[in-house]
Amino acid sequence: MKPWVKVVRNLASMLVVIAAVFLLSCQSLVRSALFYPTHVADDKGLTRWMHGATLIGFARPVAEPENVWLLLHGNGGQASDRVYLLKKFSERDAVFILEYPGYGTRPGTPSRKSFDAAALEAYQVLRAQFPGKPVCVVTESIGSGPGSTLARAAQPPDKLVLIVPFDVLKSVAHEHVPYLPTSLMLAGSWDNIESLAAYGGPIEVFGAERDPVIPVEHARKLAASRPQATFHLVPGGHMDWVDQPEVRIHNP
Repeated sequence: MKPWVKVVRNLASMLVVIAAVFLLSCQSLVRSALFYPTHVADDKGLTRWMHGATLIGFARPVAEPENVWLLLHGNGGQASDRVYLLKKFSERDAVFILEYPGYGTRPGTPSRKSFDAAALEAYQVLRAQFPGKPVCVVTESIGSGPGSTLARAAQPPDKLVLIVPFDVLKSVAHEHVPYLPTSLMLAGSWDNIESLAAYGGPIEVFGAERDPVIPVEHARKLAASRPQATFHLVPGGHMDWVDQPEVRIHNP
């Protein structure tokens, strides 16, 4: 073997190793930047939502509900923390709050793949459990990612309500850290505009006027991408929508 061939091969091997280390570092950095789970064993008075032997979330069940809602929460805390959101729903509707993998006491690792898989599993469980009932999806913040992917389900949600959502996750990240290669670090991350492209059901989008986490322009762009979407501008910041009386989660 010629010496220069060996040098080239060694250099190529080094580049592969460096690239692999960089990608692994990016994945670790993305997880630490996007996901802030807590792990408290407290049901907050909610009913434990089981699928087989696995706890997949918490629920406020209702006998003969008018609508069934799957709630996909934001990136911090855990499912049982969202008990305070129940006031936004009709008392005649059942609400099921998904616990993401790696959150609360649910095993697993937070990621786009694990969130999407958990959301689809939970949605299919509700469809099977409540045949003939409207099954709708409501999301907050990062939950709009896995929630929007459900628009591609064989039987899509009867309604989508997206609260302080993003349009494309990479574009939000780039605004916060323009000096990092966010397109590379978040390659394959959620693109809600693409996920909703073929969805024909009703969509409500709530954007917060002074949102420093996901600037409201992203919610506007997401709503503008679908002709049937209704956009609502609410005052305050990222979490202030909880206290705004005009935010009601309902179907129709």
